[in-house]
Amino acid sequence: DAEPLMLFRGPTCYVILNLYPYNNGHLLVVPNRHIASLAAATRDELCELIELTRRAELALTEGYAPQGLNLGINLGKTAGAGVLNHLHQHVVPRWNGDTNFMSVVGETRVLPEELPETAKKLRPIFDRLETEK
Repeated sequence: DAEPLMLFRGPTCYVILNLYPYNNGHLLVVPNRHIASLAAATRDELCELIELTRRAELALTEGYAPQGLNLGINLGKTAGAGVLNHLHQHVVPRWNGDTNFMSVVGETRVLPEELPETAKKLRPIFDRLETEK
């Protein structure tokens, strides 16, 4: 079911669009294995997690020209993990005055771009970055 959201799959990790994004281009970098923490990850998983986070930064900078990025990992329910016991890195583009606060205030998300359009924009960039590595 996640295939339409998938942007890139590597040997140990993949990059996917967040189904419930905070902003346009909100990506997740996720290990292929179901693991709960960085401590449970192998060296190869950790290396690919950070390499794909780097590529996400490059792709989002090229595709969306954000003024900043939030990177984050939530470990455990209390820390805000939406999917418990499944490690993933958020990569969220940010702009001055973005509407990210709307879901907190009015339980509403404002996204001017549909997820299929985001995927269409970012997939070719990820493909190119893979060939340039």
